Amino acid sequence: MLAIINYGLGNLTSIQNMCRRIGVEAMITDDPVQIGKAERLILPGVGHFKKGMENLHASGLKQFLDKLVLEEKRPILGICLGAQLMTKHSEEGDVEGLG
Repeated sequence: MLAIINYGLGNLTSIQNMCRRIGVEAMITDDPVQIGKAERLILPGVGHFKKGMENLHASGLKQFLDKLVLEEKRPILGICLGAQLMTKHSEEGDVEGLG
């Protein structure tokens, strides 16, 4: 199963529809239990870097993603803002990213 991470920014249904089109089962979720069960992750996003990081921190997903991706080495694909959030820092809002 693939989890499309919902942190409040992005066109999630569009990504889910494209997954269906290529035969990949994907769920949209912000639930850490469901995300933790997924074999692969997609971090989508459209918007401002600072707002994206604020949403990840506020939801508790930042720390959870650190554990899954950095410690457990769970595969993750960042799309658009999601890819940018994986950097260490952004001048867009002058904030730290996921690193």
